Amino acid sequence: MAQRNSKLLDMLTGYAAAHQHPFNIFVHLLGIPLIMFGALIAFSWLGLDVGGFRITLAHLLLLAFFMFYMTLDTLFALVFLFFGALLTYVAVQMGTWPIAQSATIAAACFFGGYAAQFVGHAVERSMPVLVKHPVQANLAAPFFTVVEVFKLLGLRDELFNVVQQRIAEQRKEPA
Repeated sequence: MAQRNSKLLDMLTGYAAAHQHPFNIFVHLLGIPLIMFGALIAFSWLGLDVGGFRITLAHLLLLAFFMFYMTLDTLFALVFLFFGALLTYVAVQMGTWPIAQSATIAAACFFGGYAAQFVGHAVERSMPVLVKHPVQANLAAPFFTVVEVFKLLGLRDELFNVVQQRIAEQRKEPA
């Protein structure tokens, strides 16, 4: 399984190397969905009515993330789609509230989530991937939240053992 998708293993190894401390992991499990929720609220303000349905930029963003995640791992992508769809549904509903309310919630979630990430990395004493690779970090972060939940539940241990072994090997190599 782990040998099949080196792109997945490379991404998981890079991410996990900077997310080893339990506090940092916990903060990311809260902060990343908050960031995503805040962004989805804002993206819900832009959309079109198509055949009696409102299709927003939030829906398209969810679909784009899902399609990208399918190139990495089907199970993780499907779990992301389920929870992402719930988050998108609530965000789109909030997006219909008066702009002062929905914008306040969106900003608080978005910026609060990012602030939490920086606190987590300060505790871990690692540089956030966001600083070096902002696009990559924002594309990958929701996926890694799903992956981390699998890890916490003890699911797919073989994959996580390979990732931890790769991290240990990288730390032994001279810089």
